[in-house]
Amino acid sequence: MDTKVAAAAAARDPVQVPVTPPPPPAPAPVTQGPEPGAMRLVIERDGQTGDFVYKTINRLTGEIVLQLPRAEVLRMRGQADYAAGTVFSANV
Repeated sequence: MDTKVAAAAAARDPVQVPVTPPPPPAPAPVTQGPEPGAMRLVIERDGQTGDFVYKTINRLTGEIVLQLPRAEVLRMRGQADYAAGTVFSANV
């Protein structure tokens, strides 16, 4: 009878499961540029061409992060001899 009790007790012993440590925390996401809350959109009208200029400005530094159309394009449009297609030609 002792052997039956020992066999039954052995059958009920919990199975040892190896414990693995938790994975390391994920690295912080890499951000490109300032936080979105630090940005401001400014829409102005260019004095020479009359075109609207869209500027994304960093509120903290005052730096113009993006401007559409670019300053070079506005300068070209302001010249008397400017005509559409003078910089780019689609003729092949």
